[in-house]
Amino acid sequence: MLYNQPLPEKLLKKAASMLVAENAEKELEKERVVNETVPPLKLSGLSVQELQELCKDLHQKLDVVDETRYDMQVKVTKNEIEIVSLKQKIIELKGMKKPSLKRVKKTTDDMLGACTDASKLKKADFKAKLKTVKKEDDKKEEVTDWRKNVEALSGMEGRKKLFNAGQ
Repeated sequence: MLYNQPLPEKLLKKAASMLVAENAEKELEKERVVNETVPPLKLSGLSVQELQELCKDLHQKLDVVDETRYDMQVKVTKNEIEIVSLKQKIIELKGMKKPSLKRVKKTTDDMLGACTDASKLKKADFKAKLKTVKKEDDKKEEVTDWRKNVEALSGMEGRKKLFNAGQ
């Protein structure tokens, strides 16, 4: 069977046109349902009292719709959680099958080729190009009684010792 190029193009064009028609049909259906369920409001000629009653009535309808939406949302999340738990049970019942590993035999030429391959050497030899850095050990001063240091360094003699120690 020969592969004909124009046929898939025709199918794609036909599918695109059908998709556009389906979307337009969905929009019309949506408008029809909205117009049936929610008749247009006639606000002209109504008094303030009638408008307030209309607003209260609309708020009550909104509350009913919100309650039903919330109930449906709770049912959906409950069903999704149940689906996930059932999927986990199925996996547990089936058990995870680990594929058996097969031993791959390499010849000595393959091993030598892997060792002498330049790209392998670059990957394996990356530490050799790094500079070596000597870490300086932190000089830890011995903890001694500070009172002795203060007495020894007090006066001019102590300052002389500090000056001589700095040089």
